[in-house]
Amino acid sequence: MEPTIAADDLLDRALLEEAAKKSGLLWVRADGQPQARPVWHAWHDGAVVVVGDGAEQPLHGLTAGQGAEVTVRSKDKWGRLTAWPARVSELAPGSEAWAGAVEELKGKRLNAPDTDTIGDRWARECRVLRLEPAGALSEKPGAMPEVSHQAVPMPTDATTRQPIPAGLPKLLFKRSR
Repeated sequence: MEPTIAADDLLDRALLEEAAKKSGLLWVRADGQPQARPVWHAWHDGAVVVVGDGAEQPLHGLTAGQGAEVTVRSKDKWGRLTAWPARVSELAPGSEAWAGAVEELKGKRLNAPDTDTIGDRWARECRVLRLEPAGALSEKPGAMPEVSHQAVPMPTDATTRQPIPAGLPKLLFKRSR
């Protein structure tokens, strides 16, 4: 006899899938990592797939056999929509699952320098990971945590704007006369 699936579970699964399909960016926090990181992704065969390392996005601490927490924003409001625990697995280059994931990811990869041979480069240099939902939604509309999700900004070499050079106003106003 088939186990019965509750209507709420089906609705949660539909929310998870639709949110992941529509959002171009999601945040992933690997178990043991202090902060979630943004990654671009694709939805394929019931899970989120990401490509990284090499010349692609960094996959900060995501390894096969480990868990992660995935957070997805709302496409229209850009706020947190849902979050869920995920099981991380690495797809073997050349396998059927890898080929399917790469086909989905190719369409999501913007401004690739090598569009025609991107799959070959990913097989050589990168990892393709599958983040499969592994439990109930930890956040969803109507069941969001009360705590703030503020995080300390990641370290960067970027600086704030410097004072304008002293001669710049002269150059600008000279041209307007």
